[in-house]
Amino acid sequence: MSAKIKEKIDASVEGKLKALYELQLIDSKVDRLRTIRGELPLEVNDLEDTVAGLETRLKNASDEVEDLTKQIADKKQAIKEFHANIKKYEAQQSKVRNNREFDAITKEIEFQKLEIELAEKRIKEAQHGLTLKDGILEKSKHEFEDRNKDLKIKKSELDEIISETEKEEKDLLEQSEKASKGIEDRLLNAYRRIRSNTRNGLAVVPVDRDACGGCFNKIPPQRQLDIRTNKKIIVCEHCGRILVDGMLIPDTGISQ
Repeated sequence: MSAKIKEKIDASVEGKLKALYELQLIDSKVDRLRTIRGELPLEVNDLEDTVAGLETRLKNASDEVEDLTKQIADKKQAIKEFHANIKKYEAQQSKVRNNREFDAITKEIEFQKLEIELAEKRIKEAQHGLTLKDGILEKSKHEFEDRNKDLKIKKSELDEIISETEKEEKDLLEQSEKASKGIEDRLLNAYRRIRSNTRNGLAVVPVDRDACGGCFNKIPPQRQLDIRTNKKIIVCEHCGRILVDGMLIPDTGISQ
């Protein structure tokens, strides 16, 4: 291999490392902006789910209260009809011509009285259920109002933070996309994979004080020498992050 070709390959590797490092700087700034939001987006999502669940519970409880109320009203109306039937049968008893007719009407009266007792029992059961459902409905209303209030506050906080950082994040994302286009797919995929597996999103880190800038494990002198030459892409043996010479880009801007 000629010296000219070797120099071209070496420069290409250094260029790739610089491109990766610059992309890391941009993405780290995006990460910091999103860190400002903290857990708010997740809190908002959780509250939205909670409020939706409470809304469904409210509707179900309200439907059950309405159904029980209707049951009570229907049974009360039925009792009125049973009493009317009893009066009608009692009036007929005075006009019967024989014992068989009298006994038949008596049985009808007894049946109507049993229906009244059963209806009254159903009314008591429904009223007890209504008392329980009213309590659940009232509790659900208060819980819904409280969670909905919390949701509005959290949404307001999130909207305020987003409005403050939205333009900056949009600009940075555009820069990140532009920077990504200058990196070959194989390296870009590796970079994104490493980023997704690290707590702080750092996939490319400098050697700092003879140690990896990501996991802080010591790097052997020979390996440091290889990193400084920028002849090949080297990853940390401990954390798998891509290592670059701290002098490659003096102002790193990367923080844990």
